[in-house]
Amino acid sequence: MREPSGSITDLPMSPDEERQRRFRMYFYLMLVRVASLLIFFVVPDWWKLIPAFFAVFIPYFAVVIANVSQHHEPAAMEVPNALPPGASATPEPEEQR
Repeated sequence: MREPSGSITDLPMSPDEERQRRFRMYFYLMLVRVASLLIFFVVPDWWKLIPAFFAVFIPYFAVVIANVSQHHEPAAMEVPNALPPGASATPEPEEQR
């Protein structure tokens, strides 16, 4: 009988791919910030508060969201050729008579 082995899909994302993913996320959020700054100069009166809010707080959320790791713990894998759990090698003490 063949032992189950790990799958290639169990491997974590490579550091280069993870860096690219974080960069893209940060870049998109900064595009939203620039758009909100442009909208700030177009909208009238108190409506300016909405794009101003986004322009001020998006950098914080961009850093937090972009730095979230995508690492996942692979499922527990069995060690090949491992002995099954069994009885202890030390004998149990006999009851006192």
